[in-house]
Amino acid sequence: MGLPQDSAHARLHRAIFQACQTNLLAIETLSFGQISCPCGILTFCGTRGIYNSCSYADLAGAAQQVPMYGLLFKGNKRTVLLKAGLLIAAIALLDWWVVAEVLLGFLYLVPMLMVGSVLARWQICAVAALCTFLAETFSDLAWNLRSGISRDVLYLAAFAGAGLFIREVNRNRRVAEEHVHEIERQSDARRDAEEQLRILIESSPVAILTADSDGCVLTANEAAHRLLGVPQGELSGRSIHRHLPALANISMQDSSQQLLRTVMQARGQREDGETFLADICFSTYRTNAGTRLTAMVLDASEDLRTYEVSGLHQLLAGSRIAIGAVSHEVRNVCGAIAVVHQNLARDGLLAGNKDFEALDNLAVALERIASVNLRQATTEATEVDLSILLDELKIVVAPSLQEESIETKWIMELGLPLVWADRPSLMQVFLNLITNSIRALSKNENRALSVTARRENDRILVEVADSGGGVAHPEHLFHPFQAGAEATGLGLYLSQAFLHSFGGELRYKPISEGACFTVYLTPAISSEQEEQCAISEY
Repeated sequence: MGLPQDSAHARLHRAIFQACQTNLLAIETLSFGQISCPCGILTFCGTRGIYNSCSYADLAGAAQQVPMYGLLFKGNKRTVLLKAGLLIAAIALLDWWVVAEVLLGFLYLVPMLMVGSVLARWQICAVAALCTFLAETFSDLAWNLRSGISRDVLYLAAFAGAGLFIREVNRNRRVAEEHVHEIERQSDARRDAEEQLRILIESSPVAILTADSDGCVLTANEAAHRLLGVPQGELSGRSIHRHLPALANISMQDSSQQLLRTVMQARGQREDGETFLADICFSTYRTNAGTRLTAMVLDASEDLRTYEVSGLHQLLAGSRIAIGAVSHEVRNVCGAIAVVHQNLARDGLLAGNKDFEALDNLAVALERIASVNLRQATTEATEVDLSILLDELKIVVAPSLQEESIETKWIMELGLPLVWADRPSLMQVFLNLITNSIRALSKNENRALSVTARRENDRILVEVADSGGGVAHPEHLFHPFQAGAEATGLGLYLSQAFLHSFGGELRYKPISEGACFTVYLTPAISSEQEEQCAISEY
């Protein structure tokens, strides 16, 4: 049966149809609140093409202005289900009360949309079946096998479809909200990380620069401007090769070239033309805009000066000791020549011989030259942290020990006090002892070396022991120019002289299948002073 065209219900249907947006694809993009308006309900039921004059924006705005939205759809699950149940009961009562052939079953779509937002699929289908039963029960249409089953199937499909559709829309909305929240969280985290990185770079004492593939500076921190003598903010856009010419040898134009991560030492140039020694740690990386370079630059000029001054100090100290040893030997030879000359002069056989007299004059002159007082400069002894010095020693000798496959043990007693020594000279002593051990161990199959630092009474002892077979003639160890020495024969002589200059001592102790050299050092403060300091701190 058709609807009466002149009835109030028909006019109501036409008014609702004319207020609806009929584009089903637009409804899929609506939010839960926008779907809840009556025009969305009727559109989902397939009333398409009835009225196409309103836009999606108009529909969204109209949906947000529906006063029934807050009443029907807002609240927790229990509240929404209670409202839906009451609405289903009201629709059923209205459908029972209206006796005329007016189809009110479509009104069950509203509670179906409500339950679709809070129930599971099977629960939605159960409520849809209930609404179908109520719609069919209170319908005035005659039921028969052909039309009744078709009508009930359509009812069930419409009700279940509306509930499932709103459920999926609601789920997609939650997923979208979670995705938006995750994006916002990641954006905030990225913003915080960028801010921390910016602060780290700006506050770093190391000069940090980035440049493009042409060597044009993109960013530079405050330390970079200070190191290169450029006013703040004026480095950007300049060529990095002007201040660090060595980086011009790095090709970044070829995108297929392997990326670089390395360190080099090169010459740098400040804005005023002053050159300095630069330690450059740089790496290249690729971006959508091309290859980029990041460089961290340190001024190594002061380290170079310190190294050169220390090396000169060691050279002069060693030279004085070596020349002193040579002078001593020369004086011994001159003394022997003088004795032989006196014996020959007493015999009178060469009396009046000019060459014999010249030999005497040469011996006297040579002895006078060898007797020139070459005083060693006062050693610049200071307080030295032995633990740190041995750690640096370990770094220096590690490659040589690994190359010779020498098993090394470093044993350092905790709480060792500072010692009184000239730091470069003490490092030279340890290097000389370990070099001798490496030379001795290279001839053996069993290669073991141990370095032990400990305290004994009022002295600090550092023992360097190896399994190199020991020393054949220990009584000549600390004499200069030893016979049979593989090098100059001055190493142990100089080491002992260095130690004596600041109150240290070097001793040899034979051990089974090897040798042990012990370095004795004086603590910077005595045990009594340490106890007094501990008591005062307590």
